[in-house]
Amino acid sequence: MPDITFIHFDGTEQGLEAPEGVSVMQAATGAGVAGIVAECGGSAMCATCHVIVDEAWADQLPPPLANELEMLECTATERQPTSRLSCQIKLTAAMQGLVVRIPERQQ
Repeated sequence: MPDITFIHFDGTEQGLEAPEGVSVMQAATGAGVAGIVAECGGSAMCATCHVIVDEAWADQLPPPLANELEMLECTATERQPTSRLSCQIKLTAAMQGLVVRIPERQQ
């Protein structure tokens, strides 16, 4: 089970373990991580699960597909170079220790 660290906008860190195969969004909503709204339930249609992947991890994740890139243009908080939709990041064992930041707002 990969460990994930969510860093909230105020700097508070929240760690959790999640099974391989689930998305970062599913892990967050299942554990009650505040700041991941996920209005569309993970279909890459709302951008309310926006996270900023820690720079150390950005190049280790699969690249975003066109629909994710399109939705990242609609984020409530300014998009960053390592912004991703957490619903599109499926956890693998290689993601042990993944760190993502939750933006100030999602809506």
